Amino acid sequence: MAILTEAEAKRILEKALSFSKADECEANLSGIKSGNIRYARNTITTSGSQQSVSLVIQSSFGKRVGSATTNELTDAGIERAVRRAEELATLAPENPEFVKNLGKQTYLTSTTYFESTANITAAYRAKVAAAGIEPCKKNGNLTAAGFFQSSERFQAMANTSGAAAYQVSSDIEFNLTVRSNDGTGSGYVYRDVNDAEKFDAVLASQIAIDKALQSREPKAIEPGKYTVILEPSALVSDEGLLNQLIFSMDARQADEGRSFLSKKGGKTKLGEKMFDERVTIYSDPQHPDVPAQTWSSDGRPQEKTMWIENGVVKNLFYSRYWAEKKNVKAVPPPANFIMQGGDASIEDLIKDTKRGVLVSRLWYIREVDPQTLLYTGLTRDGTFFIENGKIKHPVKNLRFNESPVIMLNNIEALGKPQRMLGNLVPPMKVRDFTFTSLSDAV
Repeated sequence: MAILTEAEAKRILEKALSFSKADECEANLSGIKSGNIRYARNTITTSGSQQSVSLVIQSSFGKRVGSATTNELTDAGIERAVRRAEELATLAPENPEFVKNLGKQTYLTSTTYFESTANITAAYRAKVAAAGIEPCKKNGNLTAAGFFQSSERFQAMANTSGAAAYQVSSDIEFNLTVRSNDGTGSGYVYRDVNDAEKFDAVLASQIAIDKALQSREPKAIEPGKYTVILEPSALVSDEGLLNQLIFSMDARQADEGRSFLSKKGGKTKLGEKMFDERVTIYSDPQHPDVPAQTWSSDGRPQEKTMWIENGVVKNLFYSRYWAEKKNVKAVPPPANFIMQGGDASIEDLIKDTKRGVLVSRLWYIREVDPQTLLYTGLTRDGTFFIENGKIKHPVKNLRFNESPVIMLNNIEALGKPQRMLGNLVPPMKVRDFTFTSLSDAV
C-alpha cells in the first residue's frame, strides 16, 4: 500500500479535510517503497526492504497551529489525527509569523518516475554489491564498503483553501568507499539517478577502485595557496561548498544583516555582480537530468528560477511570511540547482594545469564566518599533485579555509556538468585555493 495512485491519495486527503472543524486545514500524504544492500570488508552485511505511508494533518484556529501524524488510514484513524491536530492547535500559542493556507495553485509536471527503477530486485542489488566486492577480492590488496538503495515514492497534499498536488518518483542512491589494505589509499564514488538505465554499477565502482590504487603512499606538500581542480563530489555534498552558497541565499537573512548578501542600511546585494561572469546557476524542476518535485514543502509551485546569471545575483528565496512583509513574490528555496559549465573533462582540466592539486572530495565542512561564507574542512579519498599537465603523485590530505564566494571569483576553467545529489555541477579549476595545514587522515 506504500505507493498510492493519485485517485487513492485524493480520496484519503479529501476524507481528512472533510473531518476538519478548524479555520484551515492542510493534509500531506506520503509513502515510500525501497530496497537496500550494504556491504563492508568485501562482504554483504545487511539487505532488506521497507515500505511505509504517513499522513500529516495541520490545523489552525486563527494564528494557533497544531499538527498530528498517523499511518492508520482508516476513516476512524484519519479522524483521530484530525481531532488531535485541532486539540493541539487550541493549546498552542499564537504564531506571530502565521500565514494563511495557499489557495488553488497550478503546478508544473516533471518526469521523476521510471519503471526501470521501480522494478529493481534483490538480485539486481546483489550484482551492484558484487561490482565493488569482486574486483577488490581479486586484487587482494583492496577492501570495499558501500551502500545501494532503490526507491519509489509518492507525495500528495491538499488543503481547505483549494490547493492540491500529487507526484510519484523513483530514485537510486549509491556510494562506495574502497581502501587499500596498507591503510594509505582511499577512493570514493557517489551516484544518484531517477532512471536505473542511467546507472552503471561496474563503471561507478571502478572509479573508487582506481582512486584507492592511485592514492597509495601519498607525499606531503606545504600548505598554502594552490590552483585546484575540484571534482563535483568535492563541490556538492550534504555540507558542500556550493550547497552552502545556494542555500544561504535567503532574503530575510540578507535583509536583517546576517548574510554574505547583506549591505549596510538594511540593503542587499541583489542585482550586483558578485562572481566570475562564467558563473550561472539556476533551478528547474523539469530539467531532464535532475527532475524534481514541482512544489515546495509549503505548497508553493517550483518554477525555473535564475539565481546567479553571468556572476550577477538575480534572485533570493523568501518565506511566505517575509515575502508578505516585503510585498514581493514568495520565491521558494530551490528543489535543485544547475550550474552551467563547459565541455572539458576532468582529464582535460588536468592537461591544462602546469602546477596544482586535484581534489576528489571534501568533507567535515564547518562554518567559520556566515557573513563571508568562510568554511573549513578536509580533503579525502584521493588528493593528487599535478605537474606539467599530469598527475605526479598522491598527496597527504589537507585542511582548507575557503569561501565559495571567493572560489567562484577565482575560476580558471569549468568542465562538463555532472549530476551530484540531484543537482548538476561542473568540475572546476580554481586559483589560489587556501590550504592551511596537513592532515594524517586517509
